[in-house]
Amino acid sequence: MKAMIRTQFGGPEVLKMAELAPPEPAADSILIEIAAFGLNRAELYMRSGLWGEVAAVSGIECVGRVLADPSGRLAPGQTVMALMGGMGRGINGSYASHTVVPASNVIAIDTALPWEILATLPESYATAWTCLHSNLALQAGQRLLVRGGTSSLGQAAIDLAVQLGAEVWASTRKAAHAPMLSELGAHRVIVLDGERDGERDGERDASLAMAGAKADALLDLVGNSTLLDSLRATRAGGRVCIGGFLGGLAPLPGFDPLSQMPSGVQLSFFGSFNFGNADFPLSAVPMQRIVDLVAGGQLHARPARVFDFAELPLAHQLMERNAALGKFVVRV
Repeated sequence: MKAMIRTQFGGPEVLKMAELAPPEPAADSILIEIAAFGLNRAELYMRSGLWGEVAAVSGIECVGRVLADPSGRLAPGQTVMALMGGMGRGINGSYASHTVVPASNVIAIDTALPWEILATLPESYATAWTCLHSNLALQAGQRLLVRGGTSSLGQAAIDLAVQLGAEVWASTRKAAHAPMLSELGAHRVIVLDGERDGERDGERDASLAMAGAKADALLDLVGNSTLLDSLRATRAGGRVCIGGFLGGLAPLPGFDPLSQMPSGVQLSFFGSFNFGNADFPLSAVPMQRIVDLVAGGQLHARPARVFDFAELPLAHQLMERNAALGKFVVRV
């Protein structure tokens, strides 16, 4: 099989095309012929070595067809999505023409959507749905602030929350990106750490920019660097969920919940690496329903750009320059 392997830890240039022996599925796993896959910032950290020893073939999600399921649950040719389950970490992932994934992390889908659109959904929409419905318990009519709205996960969260009937606010660091978020359905866009009306707002000023209109729910995809301000921007009885790390992996120094957390605001975290375990089964995420809403035009999942397999190093370069306004997808 063809695969894009990491020859060593480093920049995008360490990704090289190679021929590998096709994997064999164990009793509790499924062999997938990959049609396309989405790219994720986590894969940049894996490639650079910041996450320690990981599989030589990266990629944490894909869409394609079943080649073999030893359990007999899924028939050959069945369209599937796969995400996490150790892909790209402990086992070779989706940067290949074939992969073997634990059965707990494979979802059967019936759809006529093109592969390029289907590939935008697994990681971003499953994670966004879980953050909104489980961690934030978002309800129609509530005010949601999505911090980091131009990311693929941020756009998925906006899309799902608008469809739910929430009042969706979104933040971005660049005023030029505000129209895109409005077109996606955000009712208000806050520009932080960027130009707005000739002035500059600090990245930490979401609570001030909201001018007292606090959020019922806040999805923070920037991470630790904006957490304290996100807590201040949320009403008593509201919820904050950290669901990403766009601002880097550095911990929050000297964090003291007793003095720094507003009383009554609930804080939680969701990491998609939990998908497939007993606490976070993928069956809890209505992926078929999400696919159907995309097919019917009620959700607006579209790739920001589609790359050929050989262009994968270029896609990594662009992601490192923060040039991916949404989901990058690779055709295999």
